[in-house]
Amino acid sequence: MISINFKKNNFIFKYGGIVIVVAFLIIAAKQMEITTTINGFLSTLLQGIDSLGFWGILIFIGVYILATVFFLPGSILTLGAGAIFGLMGGSVLVSLASTLGATVAFLIGRYLARGWVRKQIEKRPNFKAIDNAVAQEGWKIVGLTRLSPIFPFVFLNYAFGVTQVSLKDYILASWLGMMPGTILYVYIGSLTKNLATLGTGNEPANTVQWLIRIIGFMATVGVTVYVTKIAKKALNNQMTEQDKTDFQENDQNKTTQLSKEETS
Repeated sequence: MISINFKKNNFIFKYGGIVIVVAFLIIAAKQMEITTTINGFLSTLLQGIDSLGFWGILIFIGVYILATVFFLPGSILTLGAGAIFGLMGGSVLVSLASTLGATVAFLIGRYLARGWVRKQIEKRPNFKAIDNAVAQEGWKIVGLTRLSPIFPFVFLNYAFGVTQVSLKDYILASWLGMMPGTILYVYIGSLTKNLATLGTGNEPANTVQWLIRIIGFMATVGVTVYVTKIAKKALNNQMTEQDKTDFQENDQNKTTQLSKEETS
């Protein structure tokens, strides 16, 4: 009986693991397929925008805002801006469009989807830490997280909507925090001769890409350390306040008890 159970468990463990691995690979392949499809669509859209002149500028801004709101990858649009409008024009347009898109998502998170955003934050400990840090430092945290690739840009837009940061501070900090990455990505896009290669991994490779990775890594470390420090400080302050409350309650209880004893 024990032997049969052992063989059964061994069978389940062995082939169950294979099923899990295969399922993971299928999901990963589907995700890559979806990403490739989206990038291909955006690349085709950029080629159309390139031929529209002034109207192409307005359409690009509108598409970028929609991409930000609907969780679509903005990197290919940023690269495309460099290829179409050049370094200067592309940087200005992406900076404007990304800030507008981030602001729209922020307002949706604050006024229309607050409950859903709150639930998503509760599932992610790192966002809960950011929430606590924003309560202490406000715009500084917004700006720092914009520099770090570890925090997803699109979801942050919604997440900041349920924090205590003001709209004015959010817009200014987001604009400044996104500027370095915007310029670097637009520059890489400006080196691209063919819009069809965007999002395929065939963009020109150079030291700028390494610079982006290095800046992103340094920003990630800095944000993580800073947010952790602020979160610990907030926790300590909260514990101190709780200790004071407990002490006051105990002192009040003792006073009440003494009054009763004196009366009796």
